[in-house]
Amino acid sequence: MGTRLIKFHIAAAPPPRLDKALSRDVPDSAALSRTRLARLIEEGAVQVDGSVVKDPKAKPIEGAHVAITLAEAEDSHIGPEDIPLDVIYEDTDVIVINKPAGMVVHPAPGSPSGTLVNALLHHCGSDLSGVGGVKRPGIVHRIDKETSGLLVVAKSDTAHHGLAAQFEAHSVERYYRALCYGVPDAGDPRLRGVKGVSFEPGNILRLTTQLARHKTDRQKQAVLFHGGRHAVTRARVVESFGDPASIALIECWLETGRTHQIRVHMAHAGHGLVGDPVYGGKRKLPTRAFDAATAQAVRDFPRQALHAAVLGFEHPISGELLRFEAELPMDMAGMLTQLRGQ
Repeated sequence: MGTRLIKFHIAAAPPPRLDKALSRDVPDSAALSRTRLARLIEEGAVQVDGSVVKDPKAKPIEGAHVAITLAEAEDSHIGPEDIPLDVIYEDTDVIVINKPAGMVVHPAPGSPSGTLVNALLHHCGSDLSGVGGVKRPGIVHRIDKETSGLLVVAKSDTAHHGLAAQFEAHSVERYYRALCYGVPDAGDPRLRGVKGVSFEPGNILRLTTQLARHKTDRQKQAVLFHGGRHAVTRARVVESFGDPASIALIECWLETGRTHQIRVHMAHAGHGLVGDPVYGGKRKLPTRAFDAATAQAVRDFPRQALHAAVLGFEHPISGELLRFEAELPMDMAGMLTQLRGQ
C-alpha cells in the first residue's frame, strides 16, 4: 500500500493539545478529522520537528514543523454495485440521496448486497477520499429498509466527522410524513392516560420515553421509562380521512434519532403506522369510514407508510445551511389520492 507525506507548520497561538492544533492547521486537502488525527498520533504516524510524538495531549509549539505519514485509503471490502440512485445533491464532500423503500442502507448478514453503500461505492468511485482510512461512504444516519426518503452521506473523513457531530447534537432538521391509524388529538381522553404522551400548543403530539431493544423479539424496539435511550418525537396532523375520521396524514419531527423511533412511538400512542408489519399496522377500520376498495387498499399497503421528507443541516466544510425536500413516493401519493377520493 502506498503512502503520502503531509507537511505543514503549527500556526500562531496553537490550542493546548497537539491533536487540536493539528486539526486546526492541517491542510483542508488532507480531509482528516480530529478523531483520525488523534489515532494517527497514537499510531506513531506524526513527527514534530523530526521526532515521533504519540501523545495527542502533547503541548504543541508555534512554528513547529509537522510531518504526517498517511497510508493511502484502502479499498472497502464491500463491493461496488451499479444500482440507480436518486441523487438530490452532491459535491466533493457530501451526497444527499432520496432512498427508495425496499433498499437497506448498509450491508448486514441478512442483506450482503444491493444496499445503498454498494450503490454509493459504484456511483462515487474515486471521489471517496477515505473515511477512517477506508474508501467508503460515511454513513452518519440510517432509515429503515422499508422507509423511503432523504439521507446525507459523507464522502471524506472531515465531512463525516462534521456531520456526525451535528447528529449527535440533534441540530439536524428532519421531518417525516406518515399515514397513521386514528387522528391524534389533544381532546382524546384515551391519550391523556398514556404515559409519555403530552400535547404542546397547536395540537402537537409529543412523545417522550426511553427506547431499547425488545427483551424477547430482538427485531423490535420497546418503550421503557427506566433504562434504554432517551427519545422524543413530535407529530402534528396535516390531514384526516374517513367518516368517521380513521386515518391521518401526519408530519413527525425528531429531537432524537433512535432505531424505529417514529414507528414505535406512534404505536405506543395507539396510532400505529399504516402497513407497519412490526408494530401492528393492520388495524380494523370502522365499517362505514371508507368504501370497501379504499379500506382494502389501506389493509394491503405493503410497507410502513413513512417517508423522510425534509433534511436540513450545515455543510460540514463550507458551513452553508442546506435544506432538501423529497416528494412522497408513488405508493404513498397513490394512497393519499384514494383516501381523498372518498
